[in-house]
Amino acid sequence: MLKAYYNKQTFLFRKPSGTSRGVLLNKDSWFLVVYDDQIPAKKGIGECSIIRKLSVDDRPDLEQKLLELVNSINNYSYWLNEGLNEFPSIKFGLETALKNLNSEISGILFPSKFTSGERSIPINGLIWMGDTENMYQQVQEKVETGFNCIKLKIGAINFDDELRLLKRIRIDFSERDLELRVDANGAFKPDDALEKLEKLSVYNLHSIEQPIKQNQWEEMAGLCEASPVPIALDEELIGITKEDEIKEMLDAIQPQYIILKPSLIGGLQKSELFIREAEKRGIGWWVTSALESNIGLNAIAQWTFTLNTEMYQGLGTGQLFVNNIPSPLIIKNAHLNYGDNNEWNLETIING
Repeated sequence: MLKAYYNKQTFLFRKPSGTSRGVLLNKDSWFLVVYDDQIPAKKGIGECSIIRKLSVDDRPDLEQKLLELVNSINNYSYWLNEGLNEFPSIKFGLETALKNLNSEISGILFPSKFTSGERSIPINGLIWMGDTENMYQQVQEKVETGFNCIKLKIGAINFDDELRLLKRIRIDFSERDLELRVDANGAFKPDDALEKLEKLSVYNLHSIEQPIKQNQWEEMAGLCEASPVPIALDEELIGITKEDEIKEMLDAIQPQYIILKPSLIGGLQKSELFIREAEKRGIGWWVTSALESNIGLNAIAQWTFTLNTEMYQGLGTGQLFVNNIPSPLIIKNAHLNYGDNNEWNLETIING
């Protein structure tokens, strides 16, 4: 018979000096621990990670739902199929905890050439928001350490300053040398978004994430049709739980790309459903972590490798926390690697 419990942990961000402090100084995760009472030493761990004001399960009853789950963990089929549709982070945590519990080697949920150390995953370099000089310095540092793909947040400072920053980057690093992705996080207004996209297109961007806020399907569809910069949907996927809704959204908007964040959209199987429906429509995709600790990142990275994609993935977040959980995940030459020793330090998670 299965048993379960959970522990909460707060992670503190490590940000480069001079960057904007922004709103995210720390974030919370709840770690779901599942085990068989006949083999109590073998435990499966899954991370339930939320982003405040973004996750649909950033709500007061999240821990109450976790308690319901651990008290009826043997009814996991119900929880996976319908019981957690309003709690995507918990669904992801349960899905990966069970996968971990049933794995032959702890921590290796999807055995592959990635977990054996033979292969790695190409990732983009994430640039923290700050003033333009600081952001440019970050770009230089990323390129010097081997990154060929950079992701910048835009829409938080003066737009003309952002254009000047992109121009400066493109003067020093051509499209052939550096793939540039930008993320607006819905910062543009529908009535001036196309004009801004046209100005951005001069700098040969790979894509822009979520130029306007989600749930404006008609306006987003118009942008995807007219934009000279390919559009990737991000927040737009959050809260869509049913297969028919996924199909309806993709048909209505017809984006160039979608971005998959399993903790925000309901786990790995739900992400695979998004991928299948996107590929039917010729829509590209990539995977990004949603600021999970190394527990959640490990599960997402191993799963991502099995998808056999060569695109740059947004999985370089393990170094963002001051107090992340020690793990075999390392970044080397702009690739995420799984170390040879499979060393984890899970004491705080297991014991609370």
